[in-house]
Amino acid sequence: MYINDFVKSINERDRKTFFNDFENRKNDNVKEGSNDINLIADFTEYSPLHNGHFHCMSVAKSQFPDALFVAIVPGLFERSGRGLPYILPREVRAEIAISVGADIVVEGPPMGIMGSGQYSLSLARMFKALNTDIIPRGYNPIDGFDKILERISQGHPIAPKPYKIVDMKTKEILLRDKLAEDNYVIVSFSKSLNKINFDFKDKFLFVKRISGVSGSKIRESVSNNNFDLVKDMMPAQTIEILKREIEKNRAPLHDLRVDEKIIENANNLSFNHLASLNLFNDDLANKIIENRPYNTVEDVYNSLSQGFSKFFKTRVLSILEADVSKEVISSYIDYYPSVIRVLDYKNKEKLEKFKEKVNNSNVELFTH
Repeated sequence: MYINDFVKSINERDRKTFFNDFENRKNDNVKEGSNDINLIADFTEYSPLHNGHFHCMSVAKSQFPDALFVAIVPGLFERSGRGLPYILPREVRAEIAISVGADIVVEGPPMGIMGSGQYSLSLARMFKALNTDIIPRGYNPIDGFDKILERISQGHPIAPKPYKIVDMKTKEILLRDKLAEDNYVIVSFSKSLNKINFDFKDKFLFVKRISGVSGSKIRESVSNNNFDLVKDMMPAQTIEILKREIEKNRAPLHDLRVDEKIIENANNLSFNHLASLNLFNDDLANKIIENRPYNTVEDVYNSLSQGFSKFFKTRVLSILEADVSKEVISSYIDYYPSVIRVLDYKNKEKLEKFKEKVNNSNVELFTH
């Protein structure tokens, strides 16, 4: 199979899965599980799993050696929160996570077709559905951020606002500045957890980020199938599985989309259809129609005005690719997760402990 056909097959599979989940959505999936089992839940993209990810996992496992380590790996449509394709499909990213120490890997939300607030809320619902006890999160140390982490540890929701970070419980301004991405995610997540009434007091385990890992160098090495310059940035298992997938013509995928679907939708969808898409509005729909026809995905990308987000354009491409309305996404989030889909697991014993802990009848195994 050509690699472009492989990407197309993933998109078709995931679209069917997404709408099947949507049609069968339920909201009775959060039940009290076993208190005898501690569960560490870590949300990480693993694209690919590098030493920074491994460090965070290792710290959490060393501090809670008897807990189940559950990695939440995003999911459907294989696009990041930036709207960018992942290097590997999620089942392979899950395989790598298990190979380096995770006990269970579950499928996370379809980030690429959601806004940041939408997938943060979806993640919060997943953490609640898993009956999570420990939440490890990597952070970058900056002046004043320790105070923010202390408030989150106390169970205070923190709101990131333009150029100021506010304790929502005390209304106190904790920092007058913008936050870099990793730190912003922590703050935003505390707000989402509070919104769904999940008590996160004393549940966060904050892990200082390590240096010496370059995402751009890793992506370049993967593209060139030459890992000499980055062999000290990733576990050996990551490199081994990456090489296997490249050899089988199933990687890398991070520069690939279903181009024909994006071009077809940009050229042919009606104004009302475009305006109904998630994150779209009338102005964006008009902009796309005004610049027709398109011959390439680059034509579509270049026709777009830069939005409030650095990755607005790539998100638009992913939404055109998936063709999912804001109404569907809103209802999908309300019932998320309608199913807890296990992508991979260490062994049957760990899987049974996981089922006992989450006490959820909607646990199913991922099928290729």
